[in-house]
Amino acid sequence: MSQSELTREVARRVFASEFNDSTYTFKESDDERAPNYALLPTGDRANRVFIVGTLTETEDVGDESEYWRGRVVDPTGTFFVYAGQYQPEAAAVLRDTEPPAYVAIVGKPRTYETDDGSVNVSVRPESIAVVDDDTRDRWVVECAERTIDRIEAFESWEAEQEAPESGSTAPTNEYAQMARERYDSPVVNYRNDVIQALEQLEDTDTEDAEAPA
Repeated sequence: MSQSELTREVARRVFASEFNDSTYTFKESDDERAPNYALLPTGDRANRVFIVGTLTETEDVGDESEYWRGRVVDPTGTFFVYAGQYQPEAAAVLRDTEPPAYVAIVGKPRTYETDDGSVNVSVRPESIAVVDDDTRDRWVVECAERTIDRIEAFESWEAEQEAPESGSTAPTNEYAQMARERYDSPVVNYRNDVIQALEQLEDTDTEDAEAPA
């Protein structure tokens, strides 16, 4: 295993609704090779993400060379994925896969500012694989669990800030602090998204069970 693989950042599981709200990016050192992080509104940082959803649309949006855009939908919203000559394997999957198809993607968050001053967030994929519905369902459950973990840590930190117990030392959660300073969206919104995602999964399972063989 190479040194780069040893030091590679953990890929965070994150739903589309939260990912698209992660418009603030930062580095933790002045080193030009320092990793770039997206700040998740639930109080964590993400240098890489792991997402699974339905590839609903692909398009070559490049001018002089191929540059593929994929639209990937999960129960909470839409991810946009872009791959070109520097991500040849990922671009080939987008080019060769016929939507709709479930795909699993590991990649890096990328932000860009539009002409009207808003910030859009997309994924630059390291890898894309076509997967089955069981893999997609498992990801929804695991992503829900990770999101709730982040929310509960955020809420514990927030409660301690607002009503510290006598003699206690307030817990430090620097990314929750950053998220509260940078974002307007209350974390309860993402708890609601988790509930929505799990309910949609349950509805799908019920439909599959009731479908005639």
